Formats: sequence, structure tokens, C-alpha cells
Amino acid sequence: MSTTFTIDTSASRATPTPAPMKRLTVPGIRARKAQGFTAEPIVMLTAYTARMAQLLDPHCDVLLVGDSLGQVIYGLPSTVPVSLDMICAHGAAVVRGSYHSVVIVDMPFGSYEVSPAQAFESAARILKETGAAGVKLEGGEAMAETVAFLSARGIPVCGHVGLTPQAVNALGGYGARGRSEAEAAKILRDAKAVADAGAFAIVVEGVLEEIADTITAAVPCPTIGIGASARCDGQVLVTEDLLGMFERVPRFVKRYEAVGEIISGAAARYASEVRDRSFPTDEQVYRPKK
Repeated sequence: MSTTFTIDTSASRATPTPAPMKRLTVPGIRARKAQGFTAEPIVMLTAYTARMAQLLDPHCDVLLVGDSLGQVIYGLPSTVPVSLDMICAHGAAVVRGSYHSVVIVDMPFGSYEVSPAQAFESAARILKETGAAGVKLEGGEAMAETVAFLSARGIPVCGHVGLTPQAVNALGGYGARGRSEAEAAKILRDAKAVADAGAFAIVVEGVLEEIADTITAAVPCPTIGIGASARCDGQVLVTEDLLGMFERVPRFVKRYEAVGEIISGAAARYASEVRDRSFPTDEQVYRPKK
């Protein structure tokens, strides 16, 4: 079990009871793709808390502590303001709450772009403070040297090409990428460069389906699609999106539940019972023992 400290399971709501299973590994995820084919697609979801990690862990191969926590948890307008302090705190929580999945942590904007040495310092801090198995960083050809630098020094790297949210200001928005021949060719070059540099997997986000298919066939490591193609070697979504926690549903998301409505309904019933004094009842109060 990878943990940064032990939780008292007798007193804590978060009770990560050890499960009789061995945690998956980065080499195991990489090996899913053999001779250009992945027989068992890789299941990846985002997680930012220990409790969510507990619920998702039995069903996933990879848990991603995404910088999407900036929007999902902190209500920020984009992923750009996310800090190393924020990502490390949530990464440690997810590692503590999981026993099966490989945990990967996003490197925040500004923590790796200056140089490979800066990236190593940031990635080393993430792995030390969280206990995670690897990091994810955005960028293609421009980041290939950094991916190689980290990989050569024992830090597993998951790449990320196509729509890269940290570059939203340069891209001009969150629209699908690769609509022009030049942009499609660049995305393919980016993916090949990151794969050649040693990435164990690559997230392919927000690109035309045929581009995702071409990349998946062209690189030896697994591709993880999000708004890409069902023929990628795996898929990832922001968990809160598939749970229906937000009103907006991106095109590439399938809502599997309407948890937001359930929470709102429960809060409304609670508020009503508090106001009419029907809660708490005898079952929820303490009285002297007879």
C-alpha cells in the first residue's frame, strides 16, 4: 500500500481498508498494448479525494489526479492557476484512498516548461509528496526533451497532445483540434515525438476521430482518448462529468448518472425538515441512559 501516512480507520469516515490485491504498475499499463493492439482497453478516471478514489479504484486501471481540479474543486476559470501545492495535496489523498489503480498526477502549468531540470524538480516533489506512480504533462515536440529527461531518471511520464487545456489562451478556446491538414499533421508529429521520448502512454484529447485513430496506429504506447475515438487504447473522463454533477455536458461526455440532482434533492429535503423541526428525531439525539 502506498500511503504518505496512516489513517485511523476506527475514527475516520475515510476508511481505506486494505484490499487483497496488488496495485497495478506503469510497466503493466504500458504492456497492455502489444504489437500495436490493446486487447483490454485501459480505464482511466479523474479523482481528487480519498473517498472518490475508494469508490473508483476497483473499477479503474488508472486514476488521474488532473489539474481539472482547478475547475471542478476550486471553481477556477481554467486549469492555469493550479499550483504544485494544490496538486500534491490532492494527489496524496488519492493515493491514500486507492489500492489497485496506478495513480498519475498532472504537472501544473508553469511547473515544467522552463527546462527539463525544472520539470525534474517538480516531478520529484510530486512523487515524493504523493506516493503516485508517475506524472502527466502537456505538449508535443516541444516537450519531447523533457519527457526523455524525466524517463531516463526514473520518472514515468504520460503525455498529452491535441487539445491541451493549459494552452487554452494560445489555442483560443476548447474547440476540437486538427481540422486543418497542417494542424492534424502537427498533432501526429507531437504524439510520435512524445512516444519516441519514452512516454508510457499518451492522452489524446479533443481531436477529430481519424486523427486519434492514426495516432493510435502510429505509436507503440497506449493512447487514452477523451473526445477522440473509441479505437484508442483506453478512455478517460472527468468523473464529475459522467456523474452529472454539472449542468453543462461537453459533447464527448456520456452522463451515466444525475448525481447533482440527487444531492440537490437531498439538501432540499434536509432543509425542509430542519425548518419544520421534524429533524432531528428521537433516533438522532442523545438522552441519558436508563
